[in-house]
Amino acid sequence: MDVKAAPNGVATIEDRILRITGYYGYYPGYSSQKSTSRSSVTRCKPGSNCPGSHSSISRQLSPLSVTEDSSAPILELQSRGSSGVCGHRVERQSRTGDDGTQTHPESSSLESRPKARCLSCASVVLKTIWGLLIILSVSSSWVGTTQIVKITYKNFYCPFFMTWFSTNWNIMFFPVYYSGHLATAQEKQSPMKKFRECSRIFGEDGLTLKLFLKRTAPFSILWTLTNYLYLLALKKLTATDVSALFCCNKAFVFLLSWIVLKDRFMGVRIVAAIMAIAGIVMMAYADNFHADSIIGVAFAVGSASTSALYKVLFKMFLGSANFGEAAHFVSTLGFFNLIFISFTPIILYFTKVEHWSSFAALPWGCLCGMAGLWLAFNILVNVGVVLTYPILISIGTVLSVPGNAAVDLLKQEVIFNVVRLAATVIICIGFLLMLLPEEWDEITLRFINSLKEKKSEEPLEDLTDVSVHRRGRSRANGTVSIPLA
Repeated sequence: MDVKAAPNGVATIEDRILRITGYYGYYPGYSSQKSTSRSSVTRCKPGSNCPGSHSSISRQLSPLSVTEDSSAPILELQSRGSSGVCGHRVERQSRTGDDGTQTHPESSSLESRPKARCLSCASVVLKTIWGLLIILSVSSSWVGTTQIVKITYKNFYCPFFMTWFSTNWNIMFFPVYYSGHLATAQEKQSPMKKFRECSRIFGEDGLTLKLFLKRTAPFSILWTLTNYLYLLALKKLTATDVSALFCCNKAFVFLLSWIVLKDRFMGVRIVAAIMAIAGIVMMAYADNFHADSIIGVAFAVGSASTSALYKVLFKMFLGSANFGEAAHFVSTLGFFNLIFISFTPIILYFTKVEHWSSFAALPWGCLCGMAGLWLAFNILVNVGVVLTYPILISIGTVLSVPGNAAVDLLKQEVIFNVVRLAATVIICIGFLLMLLPEEWDEITLRFINSLKEKKSEEPLEDLTDVSVHRRGRSRANGTVSIPLA
């Protein structure tokens, strides 16, 4: 039912509807063109040659234009003939070719996934094995250092000289690191080039005389105070008590970081700090607040405090350091100790505060063993951060408490009463609470939710298995049963 042509070229009602609805293939004269195209279609018998078949195939395989889009339904009707079958075959071949090109990256990604999982599992297993070895090495070296100091005190009591002597061994830290670099690195560097590269911890200009005095002096003093107070505490208390009290340095690090560095506040770490303080008080109470006990506890807590201050100031002024930079810095501390602090043991010797008869009478075996184990402890702590998880290093440190307790029990130097045992356990628990990550609450909630989801999925799987079993039995009997929800 046609109407008169409008000024805009719309001649039929169908053209108006298509224009209003916005049909994407519409153009003026669409309906007239469509009718002519329909009339031009001729049906061919099977097996006969159609004159327009080849042109229709070429139009179907060519990119669509506006006029070709209008003839698409007609071409689909023509596919019933022999020419249309050929066209569909060509189209299927092109589609399969496209699908084949898309499946190649998917298959390669599926093949790479098991390899990536195997590599990640292998790295985790390797890190765990290294972690266990370093845990045993760290705890045994710290226990050995503490016990050798107690043995040395039986014949030789010069704590500052022992501190100065063991700190001088830190000079060998960087040579040990460079030896490892030569043994493991593919591109080997000269000692001076490696030294300059690691000296960037002091700044872009490297190590200068001004920075050597400005940055090394306060850290060297704190290092010496930490070790000296630790050795003084070992004279008053047992090795177990001193090692347990020294574990409070984690709580002091958190408090100082919270106050000075404005770190994130964590309630669980506040609880751990309170537990550490409670353990300190209980440790002093274990000997009925005896004078030696109180002085020994004060020395041990002072050692833990200076150690915490050292770590916080290091983070504030120097930031984080890799293994090479840490080796360079510790060796620099050894040089500073040898150059500028050597006068202190000399003054103590001539004032007879720390006096010995001759150098031949010194227990060189115990002194070298103590200094060597102390150096090994510092190297293992820095190596462990590279090879394994840092939390395992802290666990190795806290395991020195039961290690020292076992040695003290074998030597019969300590009698554990209820208060001392409770104080030791409380301090160790507080130390472990300090190792919790900042997102520990979110991680715990996710773990609990995953467990709940697994428990809720298990009954559903059991119900589906039972329903399938019932359906199988009912079909075998000729009836169908509907499982109850």
